[in-house]
Amino acid sequence: MTPNSTDVEAIETTASECETVDVSVGDRVEGVATVTLSRPDARNALDAQLRSDLKAVLEAIEDSSVRVVVLTGSADSSAFVAGADVTELRERNALAQREASKRPRVYEVVDDLRQPVIARINGHALGGGCELALACDVRIAHTHAKLGQPEINLGIMPGGGGTQRLPELVGEGHALRLILSGDPIDAAEAAEIGLVDIVCEPDDIDDEVYDLASSMASHSPVALEFAKKAVKASARMDLEAGIEYEAELFAQLFATGEKNEGIDAFLEDRDPEWRDRTDLEEQ
Repeated sequence: MTPNSTDVEAIETTASECETVDVSVGDRVEGVATVTLSRPDARNALDAQLRSDLKAVLEAIEDSSVRVVVLTGSADSSAFVAGADVTELRERNALAQREASKRPRVYEVVDDLRQPVIARINGHALGGGCELALACDVRIAHTHAKLGQPEINLGIMPGGGGTQRLPELVGEGHALRLILSGDPIDAAEAAEIGLVDIVCEPDDIDDEVYDLASSMASHSPVALEFAKKAVKASARMDLEAGIEYEAELFAQLFATGEKNEGIDAFLEDRDPEWRDRTDLEEQ
């Protein structure tokens, strides 16, 4: 299913008003939006402009028929996101930082996006960049990437969810090692401890990312959304509550008609014809 032209136009209009974020929809895979961070002079350091631009683009994508999002850094930035903008941090006092930390921040917008988000880690992902990658659903890095939480070197600590999401992925010991030492690790070690899911050579990263994105995008958008919600709930609910939540989402899928289409296509040995989100909301 190709996102409708109205959706694409709305996303492209939003992106055209952004200084630091570019978006392409369907260039490599139908139904997949690639969101590229582009602040090369600062290696994509997360300043207020980049955070605002990224949130605006993701909000436009949220309301579209896009099925999967790929988040990456531009080639000329030589980084995914090298960290927060330390000059902004230097100018803030506690009150200003509390204001800047009001939710939803860009990390929550990525984490809560209804579409699956694949982090294409094409370079360093440090500090806020590592936290942005942690907020994504799947992380694919090339061999030259480095990841870490170096905030301790500046007399501060992770403040974008790193102390919460990192232990979920790698365990408390590895999380404390990375956070308390501030030392970065290479992509191979990141894969060993579960911080990234796939590591590949730089020339192979697009094949890895878009093969996975294509596989995801071939499925029902509402099933993708509900499955993501259920998995995310596993870290936020106890087991019994999580199982109840999963069962409720599972039952809700039986009201969409997508279940019948999927089963009929399987029995008839054909590709299913999934409806986009707008069609489902109007039924």
